[in-house]
Amino acid sequence: MSNFSFIRSIRKMYQCFVDKPLDNGTIINNLYQISHVIGSGSYGIIYYCKDIQTNEIKVLKQLRPSKNRTKSGVALFENEISIISRLQHSNMPQFYEAFSVNGSFFYSMNYIEGINMEDLIFSTNQTFNEKEALAFMLDLLSLIGHLHERYIIHGDIRISNILTNKGKLFLIDFGLSKIEQNDSKFLEMKQGDYYDLGEVLLYLLYTTFSSKNKKALPWTEELSLEKKTVKLLKNLLQIDEAYTTLECIVKDVEDALLEITKN
Repeated sequence: MSNFSFIRSIRKMYQCFVDKPLDNGTIINNLYQISHVIGSGSYGIIYYCKDIQTNEIKVLKQLRPSKNRTKSGVALFENEISIISRLQHSNMPQFYEAFSVNGSFFYSMNYIEGINMEDLIFSTNQTFNEKEALAFMLDLLSLIGHLHERYIIHGDIRISNILTNKGKLFLIDFGLSKIEQNDSKFLEMKQGDYYDLGEVLLYLLYTTFSSKNKKALPWTEELSLEKKTVKLLKNLLQIDEAYTTLECIVKDVEDALLEITKN
């Protein structure tokens, strides 16, 4: 084993020990009683909790203790809090408060009930035809528009960060989000969100795809799509000229839906 591999193994063992989730039933900040862990990432642990004063269900996010000692880890967590606290949309997390307990950093937000799109597609085998996928994109674009109007770049738009409940979409996980008020930099950074939107659309369109070839082919050959949907995808994925505004994307989605309706 190389020195690098050995050090990495020791680091992982340390993180597993230090980042052990809080026990179920633990009360944090004299207010939040932890029920169970509902998610975890490289920087945070997310708990399903009860507010013992109001009996409301809430979500508590903890910065992994192993990241507490790094300036970059704390800075990312503080940036996420700054982003979350700016959101004012019923289909996004609602921020309550941030605090620290015994050197650990937390913030609380509302609990959003819904099923993760990744689970919906891969666990329940939900499919989306071309029309349904484009309609889904229109709903998602309205959420991204809310962010971009506030100079917020989500930075991690993917099916695992989208929840759905009774036909409504919810956008979550702002751990990689950024605020950029410099117009030229903002225009450049938006391209990342646009590209992610193309990837999401491609995921949805592939839910109805059944391969007849042993060899994988490019999506342009595997998927049978209307011309305007192909154009939309090529622009989003920057195969052709990239989009510069969300309004142009919305128009092209609407045009692609109209083409399907006519045909």
